[in-house]
Amino acid sequence: MREFDYPKFTLGDQLTEEQVNFFEEHGFVHFKNFISKDKVTEIHAAMELIQAKWIAEEVQMVNGVPIKYGADIDNRKIVQRFAFSSLYNATLHEVLKDERFKALFPLLGPKAKNCRVGEYEKDGLVINHYINTEHSKFSQMGWHTDSLRDVFYGKKIMPMLNVGVHLDNSSTNNGGLRLIPGTHKQSLRQLLFRKKYFLDYEADNEEIGLNVEMGDLTVHDGRLWHRVALSPLSGEISRRRVMYVPFITGKFKPRSEKSKPRLYQRFMHLLK
Repeated sequence: MREFDYPKFTLGDQLTEEQVNFFEEHGFVHFKNFISKDKVTEIHAAMELIQAKWIAEEVQMVNGVPIKYGADIDNRKIVQRFAFSSLYNATLHEVLKDERFKALFPLLGPKAKNCRVGEYEKDGLVINHYINTEHSKFSQMGWHTDSLRDVFYGKKIMPMLNVGVHLDNSSTNNGGLRLIPGTHKQSLRQLLFRKKYFLDYEADNEEIGLNVEMGDLTVHDGRLWHRVALSPLSGEISRRRVMYVPFITGKFKPRSEKSKPRLYQRFMHLLK
């Protein structure tokens, strides 16, 4: 992992020229204190409510997207990857209505049309809950780009942002998000074959790590290579929760309870 002392910004009603230029060059941008600690606490509570409901009802998938279950530090069953979570809780739905999100739409490009928060499309509002214990089923995620989804949806790769709201502090010495800056400008061949999707967990000489605090917002281009590194620590200190929602363009294509899992979603159980 290389050192990269990148700037952290504050998200307002409009992006600054510096913020846009940084994103265009590196493919990501980091905003501090997007939501308050009190709001993070509300989101944690919302997760617990959805989790209790899904466990009680033995929900296996939502709108064709498999739900990933695992175990907490006390071996209690938990949801480790939620999909379309905002459709099940008003608190999460309200977070996605934050007017500041509209300031990010220009990052989709000057020709992008019908820019929107993908609450009802792709996997909706995803919440990943990583924890490193002997019982956990989700402690890291291998290298991937988010744009590969378009390939499995049978359409050309469209502009996309993956917007993450971080619900725990996560430093680079505790695993966490790794990015390879600039790879959003790579060729189609590199996007498809630079890494073995989700199966490659190895560090890359060009990767950087992000130090985030609860309430921070990160945005990365859908074509950017990234992974979530395994925490070298175990137990409570390794817990990292983050919400991701796609910002997309083009024709509105919502998923429904009749939707079937895409090919890549059928292998969700392999994520560890």
